[in-house]
Amino acid sequence: MNRFFYPITQLSIHLTKLVEEKLYARVLLGLFLGLILGIILSADSGLVSSTTSSALTDWIALPGNIFIRLVQMIMIPLVFASVIQGIAGGGSAEQLQSMGIKVALYFVVTTVFSIIIGVILALSIAPGLYVDADKMRSSMASESNLEQQVLSENTSKPIPQKISNILPSNPLQAMMSGEMLSIVIFAIIIGIALVSMPAKSASPVLDLLFSVQEICMTITRWAMKIAPFAVFGLICQITAKVGFDALAGLSLYILTVWAGLLLLLIFYMMILTFLTQCTVKKFFLACKDVLLLAFSMASSAAVLPLSLKTAEESLGVRTSVSRFVIPLGATINMNGTALYQTIATIFLAQIFGLDLNLTTILLLVTTTVAASIGTPSSPGAGIIILATILSSVGIPVAGIAMIIGVDNLLGMSRSAVNVAGDLTASVLFNEKQEKLV
Repeated sequence: MNRFFYPITQLSIHLTKLVEEKLYARVLLGLFLGLILGIILSADSGLVSSTTSSALTDWIALPGNIFIRLVQMIMIPLVFASVIQGIAGGGSAEQLQSMGIKVALYFVVTTVFSIIIGVILALSIAPGLYVDADKMRSSMASESNLEQQVLSENTSKPIPQKISNILPSNPLQAMMSGEMLSIVIFAIIIGIALVSMPAKSASPVLDLLFSVQEICMTITRWAMKIAPFAVFGLICQITAKVGFDALAGLSLYILTVWAGLLLLLIFYMMILTFLTQCTVKKFFLACKDVLLLAFSMASSAAVLPLSLKTAEESLGVRTSVSRFVIPLGATINMNGTALYQTIATIFLAQIFGLDLNLTTILLLVTTTVAASIGTPSSPGAGIIILATILSSVGIPVAGIAMIIGVDNLLGMSRSAVNVAGDLTASVLFNEKQEKLV
C-alpha cells in the first residue's frame, strides 16, 4: 500500500513546490480555476442571473484591476527612465545612431510582414463568409452609440498635423494624458542630448533615472505577488461575460487570428534560430513567465517591467540595449495588434459584402502600419485604433460591435505575441551590438 501511494505523495509535494516557487505555475493555476468559475457564472450555465454574475465577477476581478492600476502607475516613469538610460548608456552618438536606425527599420519591416500574413490568411480562409451576416448586423442595435463613442476618440486630422503632434509641446501634459508615443519621442530627445553632453554633466541625471528604475522594479515585485489572483479574477470575468454563444458564432474568425499569431511567433523563432545564438528552447524557458502573464493581462504594458527583467537576467541582454529596445518596442512594435486589425478589417468587409481590390488592400496595409505605431498597449486599446482603419477602407465603424465581445480573448493572444516580438528584438540587437564592441 505504501508503495502504491508513494508516487502520488511525491507528485503532490512536487506540484505544491512548483506552485509555490514558479510564477508561471501559479498563473496557470489561476488561469484554469478562473476559466472554470467563469463558465459556472456565465449566462449560458443558467446557475445565476446575469445581474448576480456581473456583480460577483466585478468583485472577483478586483485584484486584477488593482494589479493593472499598480503597473499603469509606474509605466510612464519606467518607460521614460528606461528609454533615456538605454540611449545614454549605449555608448557613443555614432553607435546610438546606427542602432536607432536599425531598430526602427526592423520594427517597420516586421510590422509590414505581420500585416501581409493577416491579409493572406483573411483572404484565403474568408471567415466572414461563414457567418450569418444578418444576425451579426442585428447585434449592432444594442451598440448604437458605439460608432459615436469610437469616432469621438479618433477624431480625424490631416496627416501633417498628426506627424507634428507626435512631438509634445507640453511633455507634462503628455505624461498626464498617457500619450505613450509622445513620451517616448521626448525621452529619445533627452537621451540624445545627454549623450551629446560631457559625462560629468550627464551623470547626476542618469543616477536619478537609475533610482527611478529601481523604484519601479521594486513596485513590480510587489505587484507580482498578486499576479495569480489577478489572472484568476480577470479570466473569470471575461469568460462569464463572453459565454459560449459568442465564441461559437465567431469561432472561425478567432481561429484565423490565432493562426496568424502562431505564424508570426514562428517567424520570430526563425529570427532567433538563423540570426542569433539563442535557441528556441532557451528563449521559451526564459520567457514563459512574462509571456503567460502578458496573455493573462491582455496588455504588453502591464508586463513591461517583467519584460525588462527577463531580457536582462534570463536572456543576458545588456541594459543599454534592453532599456532602449523593449520600451520602444512596447510603444511602436505592435505586430500582433497590426495582424489582428488586418484580419478584423477584412472579416468585417466580408460580412458587409464589400469588395477589397488591390488598391484597397494597399491602403489597408499603409493605414495599419501607421495606426499600429503608438497603439496604446493597454487592454482594449486595439479596438479603438481599429476604427481608424475601418474608416479608411469604407467599412462602417459600428461593425466593431460584431467583434467586440471576443476582443478581450484575442487581446490576450496578441499581447503575448507583442511581448515575444519585443524580447526577440532585444536578443537580436544585443548580439549585433556585441559584435561592434
